[in-house]
Amino acid sequence: MHDKNAPADLSKLGKRPVSIAFGLERLGLIAVKAPVLSCLILLALVVGAIFGIQRIKIDDSLSQLFRSNSKEYRQYEEVTKRFPSSEFDVLVVVEGKTLLARENLEKVRDLVTDLQLVDGVRGLISLFSARQAPAPGKLPAALFPSELPEGAAYDSFIQTVKANEIIRGKLLSDDGTLALVVLSLDPAVVSNDKLSKAVADIRKIMSDDLADSNLTKQLSGVPVMQLEIRNAVERDGLIYNVAGILAGCLIAIIFFRKISFMIVAAFPPLLAILLALGALGWAGFSLNMFLNVMTPLIMVISFSDSMQLTFAARDRLIAGEDKYSAFKNAVLVVGPACVLTHATAGISFLALQFSDSDLIRAFGEAGLAATVIALVAVLSLVPVFGVLLVRNEKQFAAKFQKADSGVTALRNFCYWIAVRMVGRPGLFSLISLVVVGGLAVVYANLEPRYRLADQVPDKEQAVAASGRLDAKLTGANPIDVLIEFPKGQDLYSPETLATIADVHSLVEKSAGVGNVWSIETLRRWLAEKAGSNDVSTLKEYVSVIPEHLVRRFISADQMAVVVSGRVPDLDSSAILPVVDKLDGLLNEIRTKHPGYEIAVTGLSAIAARNSAGMIEKLNHGLTIEFGLVAIFIGLAFRSWVVMLACILPGIFPVVLSGTVLWLLGEGLQFASVVALTVSFGLGLSATIHFLNRLRLEDTPGTDPAVAVERATVLVGPALILTTVVLACGLVVTVFSDLPSLRLFGWLSAFAMVAALVADLFILRPTAMWLINLQQKISGTSVLVKPAE
Repeated sequence: MHDKNAPADLSKLGKRPVSIAFGLERLGLIAVKAPVLSCLILLALVVGAIFGIQRIKIDDSLSQLFRSNSKEYRQYEEVTKRFPSSEFDVLVVVEGKTLLARENLEKVRDLVTDLQLVDGVRGLISLFSARQAPAPGKLPAALFPSELPEGAAYDSFIQTVKANEIIRGKLLSDDGTLALVVLSLDPAVVSNDKLSKAVADIRKIMSDDLADSNLTKQLSGVPVMQLEIRNAVERDGLIYNVAGILAGCLIAIIFFRKISFMIVAAFPPLLAILLALGALGWAGFSLNMFLNVMTPLIMVISFSDSMQLTFAARDRLIAGEDKYSAFKNAVLVVGPACVLTHATAGISFLALQFSDSDLIRAFGEAGLAATVIALVAVLSLVPVFGVLLVRNEKQFAAKFQKADSGVTALRNFCYWIAVRMVGRPGLFSLISLVVVGGLAVVYANLEPRYRLADQVPDKEQAVAASGRLDAKLTGANPIDVLIEFPKGQDLYSPETLATIADVHSLVEKSAGVGNVWSIETLRRWLAEKAGSNDVSTLKEYVSVIPEHLVRRFISADQMAVVVSGRVPDLDSSAILPVVDKLDGLLNEIRTKHPGYEIAVTGLSAIAARNSAGMIEKLNHGLTIEFGLVAIFIGLAFRSWVVMLACILPGIFPVVLSGTVLWLLGEGLQFASVVALTVSFGLGLSATIHFLNRLRLEDTPGTDPAVAVERATVLVGPALILTTVVLACGLVVTVFSDLPSLRLFGWLSAFAMVAALVADLFILRPTAMWLINLQQKISGTSVLVKPAE
């Protein structure tokens, strides 16, 4: 009887099948010819990689997703350079029902005074910045006197404060329970390591000055969000590296029950991680929310193939081969599939080049580079470590020939599944087609989703503080209208001031936009409180306002201004109608004031306009990838049967994962579409390893059903165990503070498990049915013809 557990022997296959990897698998045989020298070269590369990792910087920009060469993004960048306030503002949110009680108000004023002394703070705006109506010819006095009144006079004073037009609804909520203090940081502080100290100092002052006040105090703003992203990326990187190492070593030692085999199986992927990250550091890549998952992704890419190679060599050692022959044959038998799995993963990363986002394209480039490095590392290091570390082959074979219960149980389980799948291949193939088709319909109804809060740690203060600003002050996210003047006009021209006034009024009246500021705010206040509407008075007040405040609304050359508002942090689909409506209404002002360039910009506007299109483009790229990968695999195997067989199991994990997103109401986010794009390529690893083994077993004269069963038994145990390990390695991202990374991690892990299900229950009957069809058409069931 044909032993279903016996490893395939190339020498007994007659003419050797053509290589599906075009001979690239033989790369793994080069290093094993001089294993000691190879280890010395590896040591030098590791040292270089360590220095490379130290060069990796962190990209914590909130606009990184939308960074591109588009007109909208270039305009947004130009605005942030000319009006840099929002990029450097720390928002201090103080809230409590007794906020305006005399004792608490004194503490808040002390807080504002102390915050001005923090190293790196250029200035601040708070309710204490408000002024009284100015006397003719004099600068206005502060609204808050040095000594606050008491009793009934204090109550009357508070009513005056709450009614002040400068601060009402902008720096103080209408109900008087929330105050906003805006700290303007020096750009040099925000761009380097001093930011951490500055924020720490601010937090300490808040804690000290507001002690025993029963007031809550939180920080938000772009610098705080950037710092939280930076800290989360650094922390997550440590967690992923440790978890990846532990998971790989643990499963290898449980699986192989020998330290030497644990090193052979687990160390090449770990070294691949080190070498890949080092190469990315030397290449100048920055660590960001996507590149932060490169560690588990490299583990996913390389660990499966490392296990397959080690498992194949282990089978040959148990069969009585010496270690050199065992690892050489493992490379020749399994190596082609390893090359092909890395190639399909590389195609997945190439598909990300369809994105308009520089960030996602960079992630694709980094993933492609890491894939190549992982392939070389696994193919070379598994046999090198094997021949150096494996000892007493005969003793090893005798031990595991008698006691290998765990692997035997998995093989029996795989055999049980295979027998049933090949028993009625037509029926199971039809069911698979119907299921995948139904899931694809659900997937097609997924809507793009994007929120800024999903890019920021949601277990820190910034998101919570932004939520309070959304509730009390109409929002924390800026939306700007840029007004550029034509030649012959300046800031104080009547036509310019009229244009600014019209835009300001329109933005104020726009539904969904609040907390509107511009030079028109000052002009209105002067007209109402001082009874002055002349340009000279406006010039005088602008000249005495601190420079950092003026730059919020007026460019340094005084040839452009912004009217700045705030919007809540809602999904981009809710913000887009607000942006489009505002932009449409501005057409009337553009017509009324020809020559003035008026544009809606700001991160909220960029996200609302571009996120849906970018996500849809990535999704279309994934659809194209389905066809490209199927054709590529079919060409590699030189078989139309293989090309068609891999389509349903390849699509199934994607559409099933998309259905889960639909059921959870998540929609299709950047993180999810990138996860599905990458998971599609990685999930095909099981498919390729099975088809590679099947082509070796499907020899002339062999019953196709027996070939499918044997291939399942030989590769199934390793596929099951590696899928479990890899899913666990990806699931560690649930410990991240970044919502986008948590989504990426659990969705990728789910897709990996779904890929295993597809491999066991869809690929087997589909392959069997197609082989039978091929036999009817051409008279042969052999997948790959032998080399001539």
